[in-house]
Amino acid sequence: MTIYRRTSVDAALYVLRDIGRDTTKTQRQVSTGLRVERASDNGAYWAISSTLKTDQKAQSAIRDALGLAAATMGTAYNAVDNAIDLVSEIKAKLVAATESGVDKDKINTDIAHLKDQLRSVAQSAEFNGDNWVAIDGSADPSKPRQIPSSFIRYSDGTVKVDMLSYEVDLAPVGATTSKDARYLIDDRTTGSGEYGALTSSYFATEAGASQNYVMLKGAGSTAGQVEIGVSSSTTQAQVKEMITVVDMMLNQMTTVGAAFGALEKRIGIQSDFAQSLDDSYSRGISRLIDADMEEQSSRLRALQTQEQLGLQSLNIANASYDKVRQLFQNF
Repeated sequence: MTIYRRTSVDAALYVLRDIGRDTTKTQRQVSTGLRVERASDNGAYWAISSTLKTDQKAQSAIRDALGLAAATMGTAYNAVDNAIDLVSEIKAKLVAATESGVDKDKINTDIAHLKDQLRSVAQSAEFNGDNWVAIDGSADPSKPRQIPSSFIRYSDGTVKVDMLSYEVDLAPVGATTSKDARYLIDDRTTGSGEYGALTSSYFATEAGASQNYVMLKGAGSTAGQVEIGVSSSTTQAQVKEMITVVDMMLNQMTTVGAAFGALEKRIGIQSDFAQSLDDSYSRGISRLIDADMEEQSSRLRALQTQEQLGLQSLNIANASYDKVRQLFQNF
């Protein structure tokens, strides 16, 4: 009788136990969507996927930074583009002032309004607390403006955050020149406006002008600087000097605008690449730890059927055992 029990009832219990264990595992995979949920499921895959997940989060932060940078670049570029239009109008006003008999005081009124608008455009070109066309306070214009562009993990496990740099924003070499005017306005109290295309007097110096003409005076040392403007006493020679200086400013502003446009394009390309990397991370992680839901759902249904059959087998085994036991009790 004991042998009969072990070969029937106990065998049915062992089968049910195995089926129950497999069912529990399969149900967990179906409910979580993961075949590797913890290290005990597959230590190697769990470790790789955990590292990939942290890198994916870092890459997501890079994408957010690139999104902010793109908006900042767009704001800066629009400011420079608008400023170029305003300076071009000022240049046209100065050209008009060379005509004989023209009322230069009225022309200067228009120029003054345009200059006020220039300062407003430059100072309002701020996004997320960052202004790439106007600097003031303790800002260091010799330091490059950079934005995070990518997260890199090397084969030895070390990581690095790569940066994109503003192409025009290079550290000055030797004496400062008009080419260092990488902003529109330099309002630093510690300088003389030399890093702003509208506030630098180096354009006039390099043009050999009789005065240190600037479009706008900065907040720093402005001794000897003369804001561009005309009056009834302004000579033809002075107006021509101003036109030359303004034209040099426009050339530098165009260079700055082109650099902003190039960086904005690079940001867009890098952002697309970062999105592709994020998709690759997701696919890689999925292949390592995600369960095949179709396969696991079918397996779960099969196990549930096996469990039902196992229960029926156990009931039959129990019934047979009870009949045998009753027969022996009659003797």
